Amino acid sequence: MKCLIFNNTPAHVHMYKHVVHRLEEAGHDVLVLARDDEVTEALLSAADLPYELYGTRSESLHSLAWELPSHLSTIVRRARAFDPDVVFGKGPYAAVTGTVTQTPTIAVLDSETSLDHVVARPFVRAILTPTAFRKDLGSKHYQFAGVTETAYLHPDVFESDPSIRDELGVGRDEPYALVRFNAFNGHHDVGKKGFSLEQRRHLLSELSDHATVFVSDESGDLEFDDLEARPYDLHPAKMHDALAEADLLVADTQTMVTEAALLGTPAIRSNSFVGEEDMGNFIELEDHGLVKNLESFEDVLEQSQALLTDDDAGERWEKRRDAYIDDVDNVTELLYDIAVAYGTSGRKRAAASATEVS
Repeated sequence: MKCLIFNNTPAHVHMYKHVVHRLEEAGHDVLVLARDDEVTEALLSAADLPYELYGTRSESLHSLAWELPSHLSTIVRRARAFDPDVVFGKGPYAAVTGTVTQTPTIAVLDSETSLDHVVARPFVRAILTPTAFRKDLGSKHYQFAGVTETAYLHPDVFESDPSIRDELGVGRDEPYALVRFNAFNGHHDVGKKGFSLEQRRHLLSELSDHATVFVSDESGDLEFDDLEARPYDLHPAKMHDALAEADLLVADTQTMVTEAALLGTPAIRSNSFVGEEDMGNFIELEDHGLVKNLESFEDVLEQSQALLTDDDAGERWEKRRDAYIDDVDNVTELLYDIAVAYGTSGRKRAAASATEVS
């Protein structure tokens, strides 16, 4: 059986890496097609995945439209040569690939705000989402309990490395916080925003009064010369170790907040997605006491300082994480079962397999 997987973001690399290794161990052929993105490629190499690049990342809708024909030409040519039995992805590239190669295609989605499900739905065999997903996508829609990030951060597959503290240069008992700033240059980020530059500087100043602060700035706009904060500059594959050991994450981005929740690290999220129309996975995580979704910057300052001065916060979050994990599905096992079912003579049983965890 041959499985083709699209990895277009760092989160996709993590989500599929254990599935890829399981498929290879079972004797199946796997090919990962990815964009030429520095972080994504570094993670693909670190995870030892069989990948090829099909093009560069588009920074705007205009550039995407310009590059789309070239990307699709490369993808279709490589897909036909590989001749997959099943395709995994979430958007137009996977949908087109499945259509032209007449291959069953599975879309795995977790964001209601993205248009990927609109584009993909007519062309894919099934769409998988968490149960917290707040849209009904019709007869092809199957759901699983939990979030996609459990595929790589479930305690069964991830154990943090405490030696990350040595690499970060912080003491064994030294409190530290991670701060993640989004560039908001993705196609799904149009019209959205996070912290302003002034708010970023104010936030880092306030946090540094209580902990050592490391900053992952996706935009690269932040100057550190007069800030009491350090850039996070370790290999991106070490981020989850750093996040697991941290006392707090504050972010105006999305994925890292979910990752912090699954690692039992107190997490605060604030951007213009937050509100009544927020994504279902973040609402669910907040209901379980694992994430604070805040609209007001003043609330961000207040809550972040309260958590950093609360000696019991970490223990409370770990207990809540353990309770949450007890009730979620093993996403890696689910994806593996579906890949094998669709990619072999048991294809017709795949929908039933997904339904069992819906």
